Amino acid sequence: MNLRKKYPVFIYESFSFKKINKDLEVNFVFKTEDIVFNPKILIKNIKTKKDISNLVFNLGMIEMFSYWKSVCSPKILVKCGNLDSYQKKWWEKLLLNGMGQFFYENKINFKEKDFICFESEGKKNDKRIKVRGDKAMVLIGGGKDSAVALELTKRAKKNVSCFALNPTKQIEKMTKDCELIIVKREIDKKLLKMNRSGYYNGHTPFVAYLSFLSVIISALFDKKYIILGNEESSNEGNVKYLNKNINHQYSKSFEFENDFREYVKKYLINDVEYFSILRPFYELQIAQMFSNMPKYFNVFLSCNEAQKTYSGTKKKIGKWCCNCSKCLFVFTALYPFVEEKELIKIFKENLLDKKELSGIMMELLGEKNIKPFECVGTKKETLVAFYLSWKKNNKLALLKQFEKKVLKKYPQIEKYSKEIMGHWGKNNLPKGFDVGIMDLT
Repeated sequence: MNLRKKYPVFIYESFSFKKINKDLEVNFVFKTEDIVFNPKILIKNIKTKKDISNLVFNLGMIEMFSYWKSVCSPKILVKCGNLDSYQKKWWEKLLLNGMGQFFYENKINFKEKDFICFESEGKKNDKRIKVRGDKAMVLIGGGKDSAVALELTKRAKKNVSCFALNPTKQIEKMTKDCELIIVKREIDKKLLKMNRSGYYNGHTPFVAYLSFLSVIISALFDKKYIILGNEESSNEGNVKYLNKNINHQYSKSFEFENDFREYVKKYLINDVEYFSILRPFYELQIAQMFSNMPKYFNVFLSCNEAQKTYSGTKKKIGKWCCNCSKCLFVFTALYPFVEEKELIKIFKENLLDKKELSGIMMELLGEKNIKPFECVGTKKETLVAFYLSWKKNNKLALLKQFEKKVLKKYPQIEKYSKEIMGHWGKNNLPKGFDVGIMDLT
């Protein structure tokens, strides 16, 4: 913890934004001791000019997490705005829960006394933005969940647009029939250099970042409905650390969704609806829905390894790696519902016939201590996914091992299957957004 002693205070110094031609450039300044960070984003083709200073300030709060984590300072000082007591508690909760994986992987004791303290000395800004109309906007990440969320939103007969951060070619193809609002995010290269030289590095609550960014997009483009594709499965954690549940997907969880909805109405915008249209479902149910959308088979990409640069040391591979837990889970979730030859066209090989993935399979099934730190299904639904795949073809290498080492432990597996595939969980779907959803399952 020497870094915490060396860098006792992390400062959110300032934010600014200006229009450059048709785009809006947003800049932030973060400081600690002898280090200054200058990240920025570019919102393309904005259509209206509004005073979004309060919204940008709050985006800077979550942007700061990516830079604060490099030194993990015990005190965060906000100089460019004011936080009331509710906000301080809200941001502390998000930091402690959303950064759980980061604390676990870096062996940081986030439960020590006075671990984190938020202070502010700037002026209070309560400027609200009015959103006109009844338009909907779907956040697109490029995976199967994005495709299903987009199709379900279209069924609600709303004027639908899409929003993507640093979109890939796959995302552009996925959204070719809709308006695509594009934001470019530029990480300060000093952070990548520090990551390579031994400063703290790790997971941040990315969906929380997208959520604050989406509110700005909502304000600038008049989108009443901010729609995500987060599911029931994201509520399950990965491992216990210091007697606390660590959840890689915390900012995708229903708990965060509810916290954020309350924060938006209290501090940002009154008249928008932020929700996940896939919240009632497990990943396995979404996979079944996606199996009825073959037009997306050639463009969706859920593998996170495909987009990693490892702090700028490698180029993105831009395709399914076929060796990670996310690839294996997605393949297995789709296998019961999609023809095998179609899946092999997508992945270029049959992942259920790769013996070298047996360890990952056992992690996904909860047969080892830690559930993989990826956006994958719950242990129970993963069990059902492998079971349904086994029923379809029990000759594949991993499914033989599943039968031998796992299946016999669960005589109630048929009951589990019915529970998972018929699930409808708690959600925040506004009236009219559940139209025709169950027709797809």
